[in-house]
Amino acid sequence: MGTAATNSQSTLRPRYIIEGGIPLKGSVKLSGAKNAVTKMMVASMLSDQQTKLRNAPSHVGDAMITQMVMETLGAKVTWTHESEVLLQTKTIINSSITPDLGRKNRLSILTAGPLLHRTGSALIPVPGGDRIGSRPIDYHISGLAQMGAEVEEYDRAYHLRAKRLKGATISMPFPSVGATETLLIAGALAKGVTIIQNAAIEPEIIDLIKFLQKMGAIIEQRVDRKIVIEGVDSLHGADHSILSDRMEAVSLAVAAYVTQGDVRLEGASQEHLLTFLNTLYRVGLEFTVEDNAIRFYTNRWPPQSIALETDVHPGFMTDWQQPFTVLLTQSAGMSVVHETLYDDRFGYTSELRQMGADIGLYTKCLGELSCRFRESEKKHSAIIRGPTPLHSATLEIPDIRAGCSYIIAALCAQGVSTAYGIEHIERGYEKLDEKLRNLGAHIEKAGSESEIPDDL
Repeated sequence: MGTAATNSQSTLRPRYIIEGGIPLKGSVKLSGAKNAVTKMMVASMLSDQQTKLRNAPSHVGDAMITQMVMETLGAKVTWTHESEVLLQTKTIINSSITPDLGRKNRLSILTAGPLLHRTGSALIPVPGGDRIGSRPIDYHISGLAQMGAEVEEYDRAYHLRAKRLKGATISMPFPSVGATETLLIAGALAKGVTIIQNAAIEPEIIDLIKFLQKMGAIIEQRVDRKIVIEGVDSLHGADHSILSDRMEAVSLAVAAYVTQGDVRLEGASQEHLLTFLNTLYRVGLEFTVEDNAIRFYTNRWPPQSIALETDVHPGFMTDWQQPFTVLLTQSAGMSVVHETLYDDRFGYTSELRQMGADIGLYTKCLGELSCRFRESEKKHSAIIRGPTPLHSATLEIPDIRAGCSYIIAALCAQGVSTAYGIEHIERGYEKLDEKLRNLGAHIEKAGSESEIPDDL
């Protein structure tokens, strides 16, 4: 392809143009959690009655993908306004999810429970999702098999059959969020008692449990990561308000700090951000907690360096690692980040280095937590030396969270940056560019309208 054609293609591609060095100031309302709304939309299919979800982010790509999946299966999805959706699946008309929809994200496997309970069959393609390392669905499939599902594995799909799932005691080798959600949804109508040992207990999981309880499910959270589900014969509709998005909260908070601004986030929950807030104190940054908001502002600069490790909840969330790494490029001294959950989540740092960051990646476990990658050759530890001034660059966004870190870096950098691959951002964040503009950022969207890619 010639230079002229390449330039023309770049002109057409959707992108953000971001001018850095402008402090963010003002107040903005957080959206409902992307990682909660999609799971509750699928769970609504356990009943033939109508369900209402409030504080639901309608302009998030993953919600759109979930709607498309549900509608092919027979659901009616109606957005009454921007933050409220009505869902009803009177009849399941199809028990197979097409490969093109299955490739768009990792939600297809969650439909196994509703499909098995209501049709006895589910054909689930191998799911897609962000390229942040291997995330197999073995735990999902194994758990469903223990609950009585017959599983046939094809080249790129699983065919599951069951007259009715039955309760089982399922011990997961790792507290997988996705597998816990799949088993919660499947266990709600299973015959008998389902026990999930070593379950994930993230706030989005607890919110899903609250939603299922409103539908009539009997679910208890016990000590030591144990969840007990007493299966019931049927569920009904429910009305539920979704918790605010804690990933969006952290991203906007870090953007406030690196631009040395002052931002108030309406709907930010201290309960769901405890570990993040403690980490801010450790690097010397301040914030003010209000009844239904948190204000993030710069009281001293630069922040202090830190040794940080990601962990399952209530530890430091892996989705917070990328924006916080941008913050650490501006800290005084040498910081260490040890990623213990995903084996390829530091790929985004090459773009930060292009912008002037001093980041080295290592295969050794530079931390104290037990890590699945200790004996591997995966570069899952990073050393960040700061503070380093960042400069503008042309960026290619690889996934949701890394993409948001690029935008934060561009807001901090001197000059004008261009970010491509913004469909990843729009899949996970609701109107992020609009919210940033409302806080004073110089960020504009250019090019043709973004589309949801076939294979993320």
